[in-house]
Amino acid sequence: MADPASRRDAAGAAGAIPRRLRFLNGGFLNGALRRILAAAGHELRPGLPRAGEGVIVWGRSPTAWRGEAAAARHGAPLIRVEDAFLRSLRPGRMGDAPLGLLMDPLGVHFDAAAPSWIEHLLTTDPLDDSNLLSRARDGIARLIASDLSKYNIHDPDLRPPPAGYVLLIDQTRGDASIRHAGATDTTFQTMLATALEDHPRARILIKTHPETRLGLRPGHFDPAALPPNVTLLTDAVSPWRLLEGAIAVYTVSSQMGFEAILAGHRPRVFGQPFYAGWGLTLDEQPIPRRRRTLTRAQLFAGAMILAPTWFDPCRGRICRFEEAVDQLEADTRAWRADRAGYVAFGMRLWKRRPLQQVFGRHRPVLFARTPDQAVAQAQRTGRRLMVWAGKAPDPAPPDLPLLRVEDGFLRSRGLGAELVPPLSLVTDDLGIYYDPLRESRLERLILAPPPPGGLDRAERLMARITTLGLSKYNLPATALPDLPPGHRILVPGQVEDDASIRLGAGDVRTNLALLQAVRAAHPDAVILYKPHPDVEAGLRPGAVAAADLARLADAVLHHADPLALIAACDAVWTMTSTLGFEALLRGKPVTTLGAPFYAGWGLTRDLGPVPPRRLRRPDGSLQPRPSLAALAHAALIAYPRYFDPVTRRPCPPEVALDRLAQGGGPSPGPFNRGLSKLQGLFAGHAHLWRR
Repeated sequence: MADPASRRDAAGAAGAIPRRLRFLNGGFLNGALRRILAAAGHELRPGLPRAGEGVIVWGRSPTAWRGEAAAARHGAPLIRVEDAFLRSLRPGRMGDAPLGLLMDPLGVHFDAAAPSWIEHLLTTDPLDDSNLLSRARDGIARLIASDLSKYNIHDPDLRPPPAGYVLLIDQTRGDASIRHAGATDTTFQTMLATALEDHPRARILIKTHPETRLGLRPGHFDPAALPPNVTLLTDAVSPWRLLEGAIAVYTVSSQMGFEAILAGHRPRVFGQPFYAGWGLTLDEQPIPRRRRTLTRAQLFAGAMILAPTWFDPCRGRICRFEEAVDQLEADTRAWRADRAGYVAFGMRLWKRRPLQQVFGRHRPVLFARTPDQAVAQAQRTGRRLMVWAGKAPDPAPPDLPLLRVEDGFLRSRGLGAELVPPLSLVTDDLGIYYDPLRESRLERLILAPPPPGGLDRAERLMARITTLGLSKYNLPATALPDLPPGHRILVPGQVEDDASIRLGAGDVRTNLALLQAVRAAHPDAVILYKPHPDVEAGLRPGAVAAADLARLADAVLHHADPLALIAACDAVWTMTSTLGFEALLRGKPVTTLGAPFYAGWGLTRDLGPVPPRRLRRPDGSLQPRPSLAALAHAALIAYPRYFDPVTRRPCPPEVALDRLAQGGGPSPGPFNRGLSKLQGLFAGHAHLWRR
């Protein structure tokens, strides 16, 4: 029932929740609810309860009386279920399943007539565990930084009115959380009158509920009947941005009153919601039995970490609060980025289906044959322009933002050259990570402070990548032969016409020149050369003559496991290969002769043309030196978008790791190798994609 890592036993005063639960209304036939409850160990069956069984109802819904009566008649425990306080991208009325449930054997959190499970926790739990409170503080900061609320279809580009207003929070008319919080429709008018009396000269802003804005349920205020200094805000502005600009907050029983507390306010509360009565609110209707004074972190710990049952929809299991936030971040990030839709060009035919799956969930991606057609469609439809990074026109189309797309750094089990679809894609509105000639979005992310808890998350991700033995392509590999003893240097070969070489290499631009440079610098070292998989497959240029290999390398490891090679070597030398990044993640010293995205931050030995902007700010001062965890967070968490091929939805990188480790990712079709070779026949027609 509670967070698995910090669970409090519900026995005793709270009463245990039986494994088998009976229901008497059709709402519990909902597949999403049943999946969550099954993952929590509960079996749902229709009908009347038998010995040892409980009855489950939805909160104080109009049909809850059936279950209440059955439970009373048979002496069975009654369990009330409600959505947790981080629910989903959109309201459930729009079809989104919840990410968590509040399963309450005592009451329901919004009904102040009797104690609820949350109130029981907030009253009786010590709430003094340092780890729990640290998680709570990080959780508060993370929700604010990620702009996450119960529903999340607010527009991140919208800004609230200038700061200095009094914020009133409306709710949907007739909602059970109003009635059971000791309030009525009249309470909302009382709240407005009180705010006008308290702040006679202030601007007053009334925020409508998301369901009111979407036309699903009416609110309590008529804009035509409001005083001149009162404005009804129906725009989809972020709740956190609104709270940031408010000088005072008034609410009846809205969850946004809870968020106001988390944002540092002491809201004036006209009902009796779960967050009132703990010394963090100004209460118009005090609740005598709530006598404890809590901190914000303690309130959050009870309501968001201990009380809910959080669910991971990709992995189909109960999860920690932080994992639920990971998923909600992935869902919300995809919607915010994709809500306007895209017109894409420069995309090979085989890539269109994966791109549609990743970027077309909310509005279908339109594909154009030429840049001119793409620009015309984007202007006509209001969509953004999207192009495969290597096909981007230079200069970019004027007055239209251009999003460049490339594979991510945890891509697949198989090569893109063999048409294996990716589990991760990066999008860049500034440049692209492999082009050091211009700033990229990844560079800004590397230099930006990681979000709350971000460094710890990146450390865990790096450790898991290492433990699972994962890399970008995760190809089948042969066991390493016995390697010569000595100071071993791994030299990964690259595709010599790759854009990262064309744009990011210095004087050393070929695999042969790379080997020559390493041998000249380390004449006595053991040089191990690993050809690039695409070159070994005969799909791309970059082969080194056998005579040169015999002269410069002590061993050539064909089809060898790159991770095993990294582990067996003392250092890595590379031009721009992402294998250098994978070596950094595993603690190996890396020397670069080009300017890959991970060079120039003080983490590598750089002999290539590192962009000056990575070293100094425009004013000449030194750039901050990011840690390896900060680099990993930017490259593996903040920059890419991940797609779960099992549930076919956005997912966090941790889920992508599971899919790669389990071999559950997408695979190439039977004709992909032949098709990939045919692509080369058309390489000379690349001009058709350009102006």
